[in-house]
Amino acid sequence: MSQSTTPHTSVKERNKVLAAVVVGTTIEWYDFFIYAFMANLVFAQLFFQPAGEGMMQILSLITIGISFLFRPLGAFLAGHFGDKIGRRPMLVLTLLLMGAATTLVGALPTFEQAGWIAPILLITLRILQGISAGGEWGGAVLMAIEHAPRGRRGLYGSFVQAGVPLGMLLATGVLAGIRAAFPGESFLEVGWRIPFFISILLVVVGYVVRRSVDESPVFQEIKQTAQQESAPIVQVFRKYGMVVVFAAMVFMANNATGYMTTGGYVQGLASRPVDGTPPGLGFDPVGVQLATFAGSLSWLVFTFVAGALSDRIGRKPLYIAGWIVLAITIVPLFLLVEQGVWGVALGTIFLGAGLGLTYGAQAAWYAESFPASVRYSGVSIAYAIGAIIGGAFAPTIAQALLQATGSTWSIVGYLLATVVISLVGTLLLKDRTGIPMSIEFEHSGRFDSWKKGDDYVELSEVDRAAATK
Repeated sequence: MSQSTTPHTSVKERNKVLAAVVVGTTIEWYDFFIYAFMANLVFAQLFFQPAGEGMMQILSLITIGISFLFRPLGAFLAGHFGDKIGRRPMLVLTLLLMGAATTLVGALPTFEQAGWIAPILLITLRILQGISAGGEWGGAVLMAIEHAPRGRRGLYGSFVQAGVPLGMLLATGVLAGIRAAFPGESFLEVGWRIPFFISILLVVVGYVVRRSVDESPVFQEIKQTAQQESAPIVQVFRKYGMVVVFAAMVFMANNATGYMTTGGYVQGLASRPVDGTPPGLGFDPVGVQLATFAGSLSWLVFTFVAGALSDRIGRKPLYIAGWIVLAITIVPLFLLVEQGVWGVALGTIFLGAGLGLTYGAQAAWYAESFPASVRYSGVSIAYAIGAIIGGAFAPTIAQALLQATGSTWSIVGYLLATVVISLVGTLLLKDRTGIPMSIEFEHSGRFDSWKKGDDYVELSEVDRAAATK
């Protein structure tokens, strides 16, 4: 079996690509998570206080979910142009859009200063973040996977997935430092803005790194052979609509459960004062941030473990085991969180194992599920839909369930239900581990019939050149 990509890329270039996707994706998710953390911590008071005690926190959390509704738009735009003009340009554009929107959030006036224009501007910038996030992930995935050797796609793809826990590590670390430097009311007055302003420095670094890498070899082949689809989005839904549905189901539980921490819900619940609005558990805010920092490290480690392991045993078996682990770690999460800062650390560390095992191989499985000519569109749309049905309103749903029942067990039941749905999607989505990624293979007519373990020898560059003369 051929173990090459088409055409070959050097080890040096592959390493540059991995650095570019890790740095850029980490920055993108730092921006996304800083917003989510602030929505749980201060935005209710700063932008939605006139709605009253019962609604202002719900409205603040809804703004997290609103961005997910616009992810499909980002996926459509980035997927269309990524399949037509290239993967790399879209990576740069999405990074710049996310950075600009995040920085501007830090400069917004509050409701007290500007009235209703303040929350309107906040929601507008959150929408721009959603558009960026919807398009960024697919481009990063394809740059990594289409440069990877066939037998190491899971590992290469896990570098893209690592951007989420790394972004959370960066966001929680920065937020812990800012909360220590600006305690009490000073955080509410000034401190909350600083993490947003830091984004502009990070974006400059990401821009330089991403501009330095070459275009995906698969897209170069598509361009050279003039095989771009004129309407890739249409082709995705016409030929691979059910693949999109199953792939979105696979992502649902990971995204919903992950947003208990990445969406800031656990941090907000644990660190808000007991007599706050809404009430929390009253734990030390800096300690809570450091505890979830430990949980992010666990998620990061198991993300790489899952990517590498999926190259050995296949994507589907790895995911089935991962759902079992995630379900087991969901059950005691809030029981542990209620015990104190140490419980927050232990609960999120356990949860990180389940999250990593159901996330590390996602990039490879998604990329292998769609043919070369519509791959960017396919993976982006599936990811965006999975995010909407999964994490979009997970913090809002969790808060509404808690307010309605007075018990965190209702949240546990909700998260376990998403695991069942994702397990069904896992069983239905075809495992195509090792499928050739090239446009040549797509036109061989064997893509739809490919099964894990099948053999296919791609033409060498010399043979391909001879065949086109």
